Amino acid sequence: MIRRLVPALALGAALLAAPPAPAAVGDPAERLRDPALEARAQAIGRELRCLVCQNQSIEDSDAPLARDLRRIVREQVAAGQSNAEVMRFVHDRYGDFVLLRPRLTAATALLWATPALALGGGALLILAMRRRQAAEAALAAPELSEAERARLRAAERDGERAA
Repeated sequence: MIRRLVPALALGAALLAAPPAPAAVGDPAERLRDPALEARAQAIGRELRCLVCQNQSIEDSDAPLARDLRRIVREQVAAGQSNAEVMRFVHDRYGDFVLLRPRLTAATALLWATPALALGGGALLILAMRRRQAAEAALAAPELSEAERARLRAAERDGERAA
């Protein structure tokens, strides 16, 4: 019975010791009064990266910068800006990194292609080095002396007779 109780107590202690869910995200003072505007602000916030947490949206983060960004988004939405205008406003100030799903541009395409380009370049480099080594080995083969050539011809003749 004690063996069953120990894991349950350990789990309960871990849950009690865990930090509470971010209070700032659900702060009523932070929300817009109009539920439709609040839903728009939350949808926009889920598309923006917390610059401190980096892998969370500003809606999921309790970092002070995320709180400030949520406030800016809600101010813009309350001012009547469209979703695209709010996203552009934040993007203009913080750059591509603030977008959880950055737009495909030449820079982002190059960023995504870099690993494949590096692997391809490495493979080509290895292939070129092997070809060069093979060519050098072929050139480095010593010339046969006249005596060695005569023995080779004799061995070939003996091989033809045996066949």
